[in-house]
Formats: sequence, C-alpha cells, structure tokens
Amino acid sequence: MNQQLTRLRNLIDRIDEDLLRLLNERARLAQDIGHLKNGSIYRAEREAQVVRRLQAANSGPLSPESISVLFKEIMSACRALEQPLTVAYLGPQGTFSEAAAVKHFGHAVHGLPCADIDEAFRAVERGEATFGVAPVENSSEGAVNRTLDLLLSSPLRICGEVKLRIRQHLMRKVDDLNGIEVVYSHAQSLGQCHEWLGQHLYGVKTIRVTSNAEAARMAAENPATAAIAGKLAAEHYDLKIVARDIEDEPNNSTRFLVLGHSDAAPSGRDKTSLVLSAKNRPGSLLGLLAPLADHNIGLSKLESRPARTGSWDYVFYMDIDGHRNDANIQNALHAVAEHCTFLKVLGSYPVAV
Repeated sequence: MNQQLTRLRNLIDRIDEDLLRLLNERARLAQDIGHLKNGSIYRAEREAQVVRRLQAANSGPLSPESISVLFKEIMSACRALEQPLTVAYLGPQGTFSEAAAVKHFGHAVHGLPCADIDEAFRAVERGEATFGVAPVENSSEGAVNRTLDLLLSSPLRICGEVKLRIRQHLMRKVDDLNGIEVVYSHAQSLGQCHEWLGQHLYGVKTIRVTSNAEAARMAAENPATAAIAGKLAAEHYDLKIVARDIEDEPNNSTRFLVLGHSDAAPSGRDKTSLVLSAKNRPGSLLGLLAPLADHNIGLSKLESRPARTGSWDYVFYMDIDGHRNDANIQNALHAVAEHCTFLKVLGSYPVAV
C-alpha cells in the first residue's frame, strides 16, 4: 500500500509541475494580448466563453462549478500581471457582495468596500473603482429596490451578473445560543431567516443594519448579541458559528449585477436589461410585451417600481434573452419604443457561469 501511495503521489507531483509550466505559459500569452490591446484586458464575454467551453469539454470528476472557480482564478491571476482591477462592493469586508465580487473576478483584484450600495455606484462613476458589484434580487425576498432605483439614474452599464448561493449562519463571540439578547443583520437576511428565528430565538429583538458584515462587526463587540451573516464575515470578525444554514429556503440565492462604464460584447449566450415606462392608456403593458413575443424573445424578469416623479407613474424593469446587437432584439426594441414614454437599455452581458 505504501508503495502504491508513493507512486500515485509521484504522478501527482509530475502533473503539478506540468500544470505550473503551462500556467506560466498561459500567463505570458495573456501578457502579450494585454500589450496588443493597450487597454483593459478584462473582457466579460471572452471570459464567459472560456468557462463555457471548458465546462462543455469537462469529462469529470470535477464539477462544472469547480471548473468555473478554477479557471476564473487563473484568469484573475493572469489579469493582475498586467492591470489589477479595483472592484467596489457593499462593505465592510465579509459581505455576500464581496463573495460575489470574488466569485466573478477571482481573488487577484483589489476590493473596495463601500458604506452602502449608493457609494458603490458612485465609486465606479468617479473612477475610484473599475467595476462595481451590487445585489439586485433574492430568490426568496425579491428585488433589492435601491439597486433598481440607482440603475434608473446612473450612467453605469450592466456588464455582467453573478448568482450566489446564500448560506446564512448565526454567529457570535460565545459558542452557544444561550443569552442572546439582540440579533443584527441586513433586512433581506432577517426576512430570509424569519421562520428559524421564530422557532429558535422567539422574542429576541432583531435590528436591521446596512450589511451582514456590519452586523458581524457589531456582534463581535458584545457577547450578548449575535449576527446573521455568511462564513466570510465570521472569519473576518473572529466569530463562532453557532447555527449553520438557517435560511428558510434551502435553495436561497441572490443575483448580483456587475457595473461598469460599458456593457459587454456578444458572448453567444447573453441577457439584456431594460427599464421603460408605458403610455398611460389601456393595453399599454401589452404593447411593451407583444413585440418580444413577435420576435421570439424570452422574458426572464418583469418588475415594476414607482418612477419617483410624485405623479403615481411606474417604470418597468425587464430582462430579456439575447444581446442588444442581435437583429431580433433591435427590431423588437424599435417596436417597443412606439409604446414607451421612456426606454433605457441598462446593458447587455453574458449569462452567469
């Protein structure tokens, strides 16, 4: 058995050496491409194509998710050799927004934690960050309205999306559930864990704060309190996880948007986000939707929000299948515009991988 183990380990060592050589060769080629482009070497559509191609070629035993993580980290490290990216997100460190930024861009980026979603948008608009990451909807709690409102007024474009499985944990300085007087968390997380809190911490006061990581920071200051947050926050603030996976929905996930100054080129599997308002007359909403069906375009999201004009007007947020450069999308949007008082294309971008 020892001889067999030694033989297998030697094989792994030789493969690791081959991987190291090939990774450095890849990095040098990426540098050459960066010099030829003489600009940002991050291309959302190209990176999505790379991951999809490798997932399709993967014969296992690695999972498609593992392939995505591995090659995004490789591309992140290669990018950082040429031009490290700064990514703004809802802070402080340890939030799910930070986890989404790392999932999309890899660890070889400079994270810029912001006090709120507004500041994350502003950091990108001012050029303090190259990109921003903002939550837009949760599978159990619905839309993040502040992000939708900012998209309406911001000049930023959506250039990517991230889907993150959300695992909520209860954490504190003390390693048990006894003596908890207050639970801190973001409003969305409190909503996602409502049933668990009612069953296990009935009567304990809950307080909403700006982010899960801020909740963890506050819980770290007082052993009589606890926070609902992710594993990353527990690590950042040296807290003990006293109850794991307390979200009410087992497949709880949040979708994040990647924001930049331009959207992405076509990748072959894309999504386009719009915000528009309809003329105030019967059948106006049908007029917005019918051209999509006429041009065989799938609609994956339809959300309404007050237009913030004070006159009871509403705007509609839509996600449609395809890229704004596709002929059928262009024809459909031309037809939709005839029924609109306002139409803004928020961006076209690769579907999350």
